[in-house]
Order: sequence, then structure tokens, then C-alpha cells
Amino acid sequence: MIAIVTVTGLDHTGIVAAVSTRLCELGINILNITQTIMGDYFTMIMQCELDESRHGIGEVADELRRTGESTQVDVRVQSEAIFHTMHEL
Repeated sequence: MIAIVTVTGLDHTGIVAAVSTRLCELGINILNITQTIMGDYFTMIMQCELDESRHGIGEVADELRRTGESTQVDVRVQSEAIFHTMHEL
């Protein structure tokens, strides 16, 4: 399954490391990544591939939310299928 991970918050050292390390620990592959700094704010979007038989999207979302809380950023996970469906409507 392909998931879209978004990360936003005040910029500081270690955000990319924290999120990508947690993804690695969960066995999730990062397919594509983009990030930018907008003023004082950090934004990142990642396209990730996860094995749902290993971890469901809800579990991944919970794990990354906790990582975000400890890193003081907002991390959200959504199925890529949501974006495809929105464009079909």
C-alpha cells in the first residue's frame, strides 16, 4: 500500500532523522520525499510503501503521531487512494 506522510511544525534539528528512523524501524520504505522551509516552518511530504500485513495504516499513523509529539511536529498519514478518489469525483 502507498501512504502519504505529511510533517509540519516549527523548524529545528532532527525532524527528518526522527521520522525516517521510525519509518525504518517499522519496515516502511520511503519512495519519494520533498521538504521545504517556509519562514520558521518546516514542511515535508513523503510517499511511502508499507506492508499492511505487517502494520496497518492506523497503527503506522499512531506510531508516527507519537514520534511527531516527541519531536514537536505534526505528523499525519493518509492512504494514497484517498487522493486518487478525490480527483475522480
